[in-house]
Amino acid sequence: MFVIPMAGLSSRFFKAGFEVPKYQLSIADTIVFDLAIKSFERYFSTDLFLLIVRDVYDTPRFVAERLTRLGVRNFMIHTLDGETAGQAETVALGLGLGLELGLGNPSIDDDEPIYIFNIDTFRYGFEKPDWVESVDGYLEVFEGEGDHWSFIAVDDDDKVIKTTEKQRISNLCSDGLYYFKSKQQYLSLFQQAVAQQLTVNNEYYIAPMYNLLIGQGGRVGYVKITDDDIDFCGTPDEYQALKAHGLKIDV
Repeated sequence: MFVIPMAGLSSRFFKAGFEVPKYQLSIADTIVFDLAIKSFERYFSTDLFLLIVRDVYDTPRFVAERLTRLGVRNFMIHTLDGETAGQAETVALGLGLGLELGLGNPSIDDDEPIYIFNIDTFRYGFEKPDWVESVDGYLEVFEGEGDHWSFIAVDDDDKVIKTTEKQRISNLCSDGLYYFKSKQQYLSLFQQAVAQQLTVNNEYYIAPMYNLLIGQGGRVGYVKITDDDIDFCGTPDEYQALKAHGLKIDV
């Protein structure tokens, strides 16, 4: 299952003078939303897509229409009532954390593997690793600069031994794609993160949750991609750069 959290309000874009949410912005004869979702076009007919939205800007209707037009065969839209305490909580709520029927959304199997990704990033040619069933989780990373990313440290066996948020421990930066072997595992880890108040700047981020998994003996891997595999469109400057210089592939 692919989980796409969309609980943000595009505040930086509106402050910069844009009149629609960033995922509706036009780019390369299409829109940001379509490019992000098409990152996983290979799985449109086989996998469930869960999009987690706010009831603002007519987003639920917009998302349903776009997914249908793109040809996503099986999707769910979870509408949140308000703001969340970060992306990790957004995903947990979308998966049904706290429902009266028990831990997790009963319409999603407890053992359903989950891939989490952003609505403002374009990942070209994504394929699930052929070794994915041998790990408890993995992250995608690239070599990057700055300290505004999530980071990983690895050992000589190419296992992830530590993750950080906004703390540079290597040049391996997360591109925003996170894998967990099951819904139940993710929700359990998130509950542990809440119990331990594992926040950064008062928000719950996904990357630090892997430290809990590693501490419990879980095996966490990673996939390293190149700059040509991805475009970022999360800020007005990134969007304007893509408009000016074009995407890294033809669409």
